[in-house]
Amino acid sequence: MTRHPAPAPIKFTGAAGNTLVADIFGDHGPPVLLLHGGGQTRHAWRNTAERIARAGMTAYALDQRGHGDSDWVADGTYTFFDFAADVRLVSETLSERVGSPPVAIGASLGGIASLLAYGGANLAGCAPIFAALVLVDITPRVDMGGVEKIQGFMREHAREGFSSLQEAADVVAAYLPHRPRPRSQEGLKKNLRLHPDGRWRWHWDPQFLAGPHPVGGDRASVEAALVAAAGNLAIPTLLVRGASSELVHDTHVQEFLALVPHAAYADVSGARHIVAGDRNDQFSSAIHGFLDGLER
Repeated sequence: MTRHPAPAPIKFTGAAGNTLVADIFGDHGPPVLLLHGGGQTRHAWRNTAERIARAGMTAYALDQRGHGDSDWVADGTYTFFDFAADVRLVSETLSERVGSPPVAIGASLGGIASLLAYGGANLAGCAPIFAALVLVDITPRVDMGGVEKIQGFMREHAREGFSSLQEAADVVAAYLPHRPRPRSQEGLKKNLRLHPDGRWRWHWDPQFLAGPHPVGGDRASVEAALVAAAGNLAIPTLLVRGASSELVHDTHVQEFLALVPHAAYADVSGARHIVAGDRNDQFSSAIHGFLDGLER
């Protein structure tokens, strides 16, 4: 067991030749690929990744395209299928490097990308690209009102940014009143960039939501592909939902479990859509209970 896993940097190449930056936690054991939600960065996984490494696995926390330290894609290609293409390529690269496919743990955007990547590989007749799949507060169909609320918050300050970290912290606290306010702003720095004009802006490309090929376009095609991919899942699967989720309601859970009858399910009380950030203790327990049950 690794007592104090310190992350090491690594780079992958995405489907557009774009550089994807990741942190590795641990130096032995089966690979686990951690994929954040829209507007987040790989740092959202720090506590989960450390615990995975201590349990004897190797966690790869990835900045997805247009997020964190990964490349912003010049032509603004940020559809769900573009993210899925990156995930598939990273998974295949990991499989080649370590000799086995990773477990994929995807939150929101990361879960959609993972499920689409699995479905695309399945249609192509390829071997499963994941050893197992964990979807964090995402199902093929979600509450679109919740999606609009989250994206509205993201858009509100995407271009103009914030005059200070304090202003950014105040905005986040108003949006997440159920969370205790952090004593330090150091964590917030990982999600912001200080620009030459002296303003702090989110650590993601504004074209992600407002470019020529934004995320969320052609929702009907994406939804159909997600439903088909879920119906064809033949690997161990876990759905983790925030009990107070703005996106995933009981009906969505029931539909998913009907599509994937072998899937395990965990409901995290006191959590909204950003489950790991709201209740990391319960979230990590659910994840590790599932990982411990996998054959290694």
